[in-house]
Amino acid sequence: MGLKNKKLFLLDMDGTIYHENELIDGAVEFFDTLNRQGKKYVFMTNNSSKSANTYVEKLMQLGICATAENIISSVNATVLYLNEHKPGAKVYLIGTDSFKEELMEGGFDVVPIDYREPDIDYVLLGFDTELNYAKIEGGCFYISRGYTYIATNCDMRCPIKDNKYVPDCGAIAMLIKAATDREPLFLGKPRKTIVDVAMKRFNIHLDEIVCVGDRLYTDIALGINAGTETVCVFTGEAALDDLKNTPFKPTFYFESIRGLYEAIKD
Repeated sequence: MGLKNKKLFLLDMDGTIYHENELIDGAVEFFDTLNRQGKKYVFMTNNSSKSANTYVEKLMQLGICATAENIISSVNATVLYLNEHKPGAKVYLIGTDSFKEELMEGGFDVVPIDYREPDIDYVLLGFDTELNYAKIEGGCFYISRGYTYIATNCDMRCPIKDNKYVPDCGAIAMLIKAATDREPLFLGKPRKTIVDVAMKRFNIHLDEIVCVGDRLYTDIALGINAGTETVCVFTGEAALDDLKNTPFKPTFYFESIRGLYEAIKD
């Protein structure tokens, strides 16, 4: 099935449709075309530092129509995992206040940073843009003592403007590994949970979905793991030369979202 026949576009955000607070060239035309054609789109993100409502506000400010239904994040994947394994779990969180609020709304008990009692169920690491040493110290306290350790995503760096990056969740996990010699179970992309959630939410078949993103080892690997076709754009982490040696080869690739727009336009 060609790109023009896809009914649901699962789109990464950072490095794919925008950099920080600036849309990438071609994004406006791309979404105008999807809306005109009656296609659906979902924004999939491994960024656990922001809530779904925060993303909706940002997208609307950028001129892209969205509701919370259009957002599926690593937070959704994490909440699903926790509910499947231990609803109401007690969690030591290395994450943002926004992430903490979503967990508490989901019925989970998030302990204070200085908590050291032995009754927690999980240490949970997210992309923590409010990271401080106290959180690292508390997390290492439990991780080094063998407590179950999970993380929202394995991304090493988050793209910002001008082809620059900041450390992402995977980089924080490496810091913790240096102290504890342990790695977490990563729950976001490339695990196929996000695609499963999208299929159920929109009642769309797998062959009608395409995953679009800028990272081979998360966005493209997600599509491969789920069995969808994939599109890689080179406005974030991946570059054309990276396709030579990667096991995560996209079905299609373009310089930017403008190339995808050109491929689906009437």
